Amino acid sequence: MTFDETVQLSNQWLNELMLAVDWEDKHRAYRLLRATLHALRDRLTAHEAAQFGAQLPMLIRGFYYDGWHMTDRAPAERTKSAFLGHVEAAFKQDPNADTEALVREVFKLLTHRLSAGQITDVKHMLPPEVRVLWPLESGEEASAV
Repeated sequence: MTFDETVQLSNQWLNELMLAVDWEDKHRAYRLLRATLHALRDRLTAHEAAQFGAQLPMLIRGFYYDGWHMTDRAPAERTKSAFLGHVEAAFKQDPNADTEALVREVFKLLTHRLSAGQITDVKHMLPPEVRVLWPLESGEEASAV
């Protein structure tokens, strides 16, 4: 894939996210995607984080890995509030009304753009209270999440 193609694909992802969250600011959508990807990455094993990252467009993969300190230990705090707090930290100067709804939109984007098998693997590595932020797959019940 050429650099121009990955820029175009990354812009498609950001445009799709902007439409979903009803924002017109691409940099704001970038911060949301980046913060959510970092919160997710930091809750996966190193192996799973690398497998997940391999499916991202090259440009998005770059900011997904930015600042990563590879470890196979999950963070001590694995609650939904800690996950959402990580995303909220990216918006200290620009607070959001509903971080949970915004994270759910990022997860919908990821579900739409990445393989179902990869999404299933990632979801199963997360604690149940974070897992419920993902959209349900066809045939999946809310209690099964």
